[in-house]
Amino acid sequence: QVQLVESGGGLVQAGGSLRLSCAASGRTFSRFAAGWFRQAPGKWREFVAGITWDARETYTDSVKGRFTISRDNAKNTVYLQMSSLKPEDTAVYYCAARSVSDIVPTTPSGYDFWGQGTQVTVSS
Repeated sequence: QVQLVESGGGLVQAGGSLRLSCAASGRTFSRFAAGWFRQAPGKWREFVAGITWDARETYTDSVKGRFTISRDNAKNTVYLQMSSLKPEDTAVYYCAARSVSDIVPTTPSGYDFWGQGTQVTVSS
């Protein structure tokens, strides 16, 4: 089992920045791939960014150039640095992990473990 706990969400004005953290405990997190998803009210949970065990990154088109995913395996933590935030980025952001670590799926079904989510609200 892997337990994931997100933090760092909040309210920010458009154009601002936030950094989300996902702290993992349990199994050796360094061998896991990880992803960030988000879900706005009335919408499907959508892929935002992912990172393999060896730090290869993948992003959805709408956040490329604005968001950066990274990981610190010594701290068992994955980060999502979000800049130039837009009101349409408002959602609950979820961290996810999968034990097959060299692939970053872009659908929720590709992940084994999930955090509880953290709210990000971007005001215009």
